[in-house]
Amino acid sequence: MALQEVCHFYDSVPSSSEHSPVALALEGCCAEYRSAKVGHSLPVFYLPVMKSQPVCQPWKTINLSTMPSSTSSVKSFMLAEESKRPFDLSHGTTTLSFKFQGGVIAAADTRSSCAKKVECPSSQKIIPIHSHLVGTTSGTSADCTLWKRILSYKCRLYQLQNKRTLTVRGTAKLLSGALFPFKGTELCVAATLCGWDHTGPALYYVYSDGTCLEGDLFSVGSGSPYAYSILDREYHFDMSVDEAYCLARRAVYHATHRDAYSGGNVDLYHVTKEGWRKIGRENLFPVYYEKKEAQLHGSGEVPGF
Repeated sequence: MALQEVCHFYDSVPSSSEHSPVALALEGCCAEYRSAKVGHSLPVFYLPVMKSQPVCQPWKTINLSTMPSSTSSVKSFMLAEESKRPFDLSHGTTTLSFKFQGGVIAAADTRSSCAKKVECPSSQKIIPIHSHLVGTTSGTSADCTLWKRILSYKCRLYQLQNKRTLTVRGTAKLLSGALFPFKGTELCVAATLCGWDHTGPALYYVYSDGTCLEGDLFSVGSGSPYAYSILDREYHFDMSVDEAYCLARRAVYHATHRDAYSGGNVDLYHVTKEGWRKIGRENLFPVYYEKKEAQLHGSGEVPGF
C-alpha cells in the first residue's frame, strides 16, 4: 500500500478508494458530508452514530428520484436515520506497558469477549506497527485492528518518503488526529504505543476521542485497576530485564484472576534500540494451580510470575 502510493501505481482505479471509510477518516473531514457529495457512488459501510446526537444529513437535499434504480441499496442507506448495531456489545481486556532502563515492556491477555460470551481465547492484542514500534489494543477489536493497520501503513509510507522512521511522538499525534473526527461516536479505541526512536524509549496513550498522553506506565482495560495494584507497588525504573518480565506477567495474571473479561494467555513484548521482540505467550490457566500448590508448600511463588 505504501509503495503503491509513492510510485503512483494501483491495481484498480484510484478513485475507488477515495471515498472509503479509511480515506474519510485520514482526511479528518465529516464522513456524513463526504458521503453525501459522492451521490450514487456512495459505498455502503457502517457509520457509528450516538443516539443522543442527531446526524448531519445534507443528502436529504438530493433528489433521490433522479438516481438510477440500480442504487436502491444506496437510497435506503441515505434515507436511514441511523446505522444501529443489532445489540449492545460488552467487552473487556487487560493491557499494560511501562518504560524501564532496558526499554519498553508491553503485555496483554488474549481473551476477546462479546456480551457474556468468550469469542476468542487466543486473540492478538499487541500488534506490531513498525520495526521500532508496537501497540496494545483495548476497545472494540475491529476498530483497534483497522486503525493499527492504518497506522502501520502510514509509518511505512513516511519512511519511504522521508528516508527515516517516524518518531513515536509523531505516530501518537498522527493516530490522535485521525481518531478525533470520530469523537462522540461509538468508535472505541484505547491504545498505547510502545517504541524506541532517536530520543530513547517512548510510551504514549491514545484514545478514540483524540486524547494523547505521554507517560512511564499505563494499564488500559477492564482489568487495569487490578494490574495497577501490582504495578504501583513493585514498579521502578531501574529494574533488570528479568524483573520487568516477571512484573508484567504477574500484573496481567492478577488482573485475569479478578476480571471476568480478561483471561487466556499473557503475551509479552520487549522494545529496545534494536527494535521490538516477542518474548513469548504463556498460558495463565496452569499458573493459578501452580500458585495454589506453591502456597500449600509454603513458598507461594511460581518462577516467572
